[in-house]
Amino acid sequence: MMFSRLLAAALVSISLLRPALAADAIFPPGVRIGLAPLVGLSNAKTFSGFESEDKSVKVLLTELPAKAYGEVKNAFAANPSGAGGIKPENIETAAGTAYYTVENGRDGVNPVRRYSMILPGVGFSGYVAVQIPETASRIYTDDAVRQMFASAIVRKEVPVDEQLSIMPFNVSELSGFKTVRILGAGALILADGDEEKGFEAAPFVVIGLVAGVAPEAGDRGRVAQQAATSIPGVREARITMSEPIRIDGLPAYETRIEATSGKDNTPVTIVQWLRFGGPNTLRIIGSAPRDQWSAAFPRFRAVRDGIQPKG
Repeated sequence: MMFSRLLAAALVSISLLRPALAADAIFPPGVRIGLAPLVGLSNAKTFSGFESEDKSVKVLLTELPAKAYGEVKNAFAANPSGAGGIKPENIETAAGTAYYTVENGRDGVNPVRRYSMILPGVGFSGYVAVQIPETASRIYTDDAVRQMFASAIVRKEVPVDEQLSIMPFNVSELSGFKTVRILGAGALILADGDEEKGFEAAPFVVIGLVAGVAPEAGDRGRVAQQAATSIPGVREARITMSEPIRIDGLPAYETRIEATSGKDNTPVTIVQWLRFGGPNTLRIIGSAPRDQWSAAFPRFRAVRDGIQPKG
């Protein structure tokens, strides 16, 4: 009996000494990075990651360009002692060697501990940022965060159904595009190419919502043309057509441009559709190398016609 009590007490003591980690790595919806969150943290509602019930402890997971990891690795190798009193550390994960820093800061007037980690992915770099208020630092210690970092894993792809499920609109037609990728909150790209070679070398479609009050009918043409000539990565843009249309019974605007795009200066033809109605404007951009335009345009239109609001 005495032995049993001693054994139970020993097991309790050991469990208290362990960092507060959940059992298995979890991928936030739509993200290719996962980890075992600290106990007491659950999926965040307003960002990709985890947070405490009172939202004071935050763990953000996101993706950076593939070259970001190499740049950080080289910077740490060139200056292993760090800068400004912040010394970089490395840690082994299932994805490979990761690098992280720890520093003290403030969230408003409240002291916090901040951790930042970068790790290699397949065609991307994984980034994890943690913020812990001083009031929670006895539970969420440096050692606990380090072990959470060590649990990080990556996946090559996010299942298409998972990506589509978190969009603020329904996409029922993928039109044969083989790559589906989330481009931040509420935006999606469908592409024939891939990130490493650059999407611009093949047809692709970007779908997203434009927040804010929709323009009055008389301003829609001007707004559509301004938006079309300010598409990121597009150079030497020339509008060839811009006219009002209707999409699924709603007022819309179609604008086409000839331009140059991508690192290889690919000549492209681009169509932009703005669909008005509701609290947000739906924006669809289809781009194809000029010699592939005639085959790509019907696919763009099929994707457009398969997009419906949720709810």
